[in-house]
Amino acid sequence: MKKESINVGVIGFGTVGVGTVELLEKNREWIACRIGVPINVVKVVDLDWKSEREYEITSEQKSTNIDDVLQNDDIDIVIEAIGGVGVAKTVITRALEAEKSVVTPNKELIAKYGAELMQLADQKKIDLMFEGAVGGGIPIIRPMKTSLAGDNVQKIVGIVNGTTNYILTAMSEEGADFQDVLKIAQEKGYAEADPTADVEGFDATYKLAILSSIAFSTHINVDDIYHEGITKITATEIKYAKKLGYEIKLLAIGEVKGDSLQLRVHPTFVPLSHPLASVNGVFNAIFIESDPVGNLMFYGRGAGSGPTGSALVGDVIDAARNILNNASGRTPCTCNTTRDILSISELESKYYIRTKVKDVVGVLGKMADIFGANNVNLTSVFQPDQITDGNTAEIVWLTHQVKEENLQNALKELSSIDSVLEISSCIRALE
Repeated sequence: MKKESINVGVIGFGTVGVGTVELLEKNREWIACRIGVPINVVKVVDLDWKSEREYEITSEQKSTNIDDVLQNDDIDIVIEAIGGVGVAKTVITRALEAEKSVVTPNKELIAKYGAELMQLADQKKIDLMFEGAVGGGIPIIRPMKTSLAGDNVQKIVGIVNGTTNYILTAMSEEGADFQDVLKIAQEKGYAEADPTADVEGFDATYKLAILSSIAFSTHINVDDIYHEGITKITATEIKYAKKLGYEIKLLAIGEVKGDSLQLRVHPTFVPLSHPLASVNGVFNAIFIESDPVGNLMFYGRGAGSGPTGSALVGDVIDAARNILNNASGRTPCTCNTTRDILSISELESKYYIRTKVKDVVGVLGKMADIFGANNVNLTSVFQPDQITDGNTAEIVWLTHQVKEENLQNALKELSSIDSVLEISSCIRALE
């Protein structure tokens, strides 16, 4: 007998939960037209019902007990909007064991435990969907799982964190330093009071783990991904990048290297000719190199209640259609192979290096000799500005494609000579 409605339970009524419920209820009629039956938000669980929300629900919908969702046989789909990996993992596990489909935007949880939870969903022949975990409102998970399922993806390059992209854009446009722009981002609500997960690259690392596991059909251990954040990027780096024809972006990069993978998150010099160079503000973009399609780019708002809520509602509709057609669990986890993840020392890249030196005769030649002795081939060298009292100078170096290990050896040797006062920065460049 065909179901007359699909019932949903929501656990967590913060920014994302509110946005999702609002969309489901405000668009209830046309959603029903698209899938054939209405979707009802039956119960919403949260510990704090005293705080005001931008969207209010009825008293009958409110609860503080997760069992009102997890043990309710009438609920077909559970939306987890708590975040973190503690209670959220328990909630999702219990929901799957109760044979309820689950929708979540929880990138940390999926990055760390996605394979385990997807296996449980597969055993129960139900859905675990997480479109909202990467890219906010950008459809990327489903296209990679379905539309590109027959393609051989070779590389993913993405701007996947709206907070860091907003900060770097503002620094580029205003010539401001990191701390000043971070404060503005926090005042505008673009950055958390504790921005560590964003500015140190953890958030982007979780998202890269998810994308790579799907694109390369490989189980990814988050700890194997190299990452660094944007806290050391200064207005000086932004200025020199522009002078050299680049923008600086925090990129998440995953690519196939023979039988292995190279996965990394770090600030990157992006050529102005590359589509990602013009992705500004809180927007995200994911650039995919695939055979036979070639190059694809997915672009849109990467965060917020609206974009993320849109992604969750799309998953709810997809899960509802599967339930109505007895087709739940039709896209199981495909990360069933293992590949070695190469160390960052194996990376071959172009580099920008800024050094502070004593302004004495022969220092440039001595430094160039050290680069050469370590097989670091230079593209260009320039001395942009004399600084302080005329006794010190900056020298900026650009390299050809070189091995990271060789470059780091050269920088270590440079740091040991008396005339080199500081290695101010070292930033990789996108090929």
